[in-house]
Amino acid sequence: MCVLACLIMKIVAIGGGEIGRPGYPVETTKIDRKIVRLSGKKKPRLLFIPTASSDSLGYAEAVKKHFGGRLGCRVDALFLIRQKPSHREIRDKVMKSDIIYVGGGNTLKMMNIWRRYGVDDLLMQAAKEGIVLSGLSAGAICWFRWGSSDSRKFKDPKAKFIRVTGLGIIPALFCPHYDHEKSRRPDLKRRMRRNPGIAIAADNCAAIEIVDGAYRIISSKNKANAYKVYWRGGKYHEDVIEKKKGFVPVEGLLDKRKR
Repeated sequence: MCVLACLIMKIVAIGGGEIGRPGYPVETTKIDRKIVRLSGKKKPRLLFIPTASSDSLGYAEAVKKHFGGRLGCRVDALFLIRQKPSHREIRDKVMKSDIIYVGGGNTLKMMNIWRRYGVDDLLMQAAKEGIVLSGLSAGAICWFRWGSSDSRKFKDPKAKFIRVTGLGIIPALFCPHYDHEKSRRPDLKRRMRRNPGIAIAADNCAAIEIVDGAYRIISSKNKANAYKVYWRGGKYHEDVIEKKKGFVPVEGLLDKRKR
């Protein structure tokens, strides 16, 4: 499935940032308000999926406080690890939501668990139904074909970044935390030399919003940017994607010939 074929798809993929976990600030509110508005509902039903953080209860509580208390959503959570719900229970939660919000953490672990429970297929169906798909870090990578992931570092801090396969809705590689983790930039440059496609890299507090085959870059901090990264003719390109109020056809974003 490709983004160009999704006529009613709504995705907001965030490079990173905090939503008020204990001891951390709230950084992404401006982006999160756009996620809520994208649902078209006054009190949308938001389903938080914290698989990447091993179903962290503290993370779930922070999401409930932020999206529920601050932004007026009716928040529920899908705990695959803690509760091991049936396929029917998972389907009901996913398909009855207005917004899916996926948290950060171990992307590889999350994708493996999703495939085991059939969550990957249900999220693809949710995309076709026009449910808003959103999240940060691992929760942004998952909507792309691939992602640059630190999943191995959860067991070995010295481990290298790896390429993780996502749902493939957007036919590109996504790299989060581009400004926040210094080793991201050189790793992505090396990785894309072996990859003939396009990568979208996003700073913390920057996001790509895709609606009905068009996109724009949004941010909750003025200096937070997103980048189009690729090799062409033996030359490396890291183009800042211009922030515009309006939406631009996504074909140009995925084409090396267009800036």
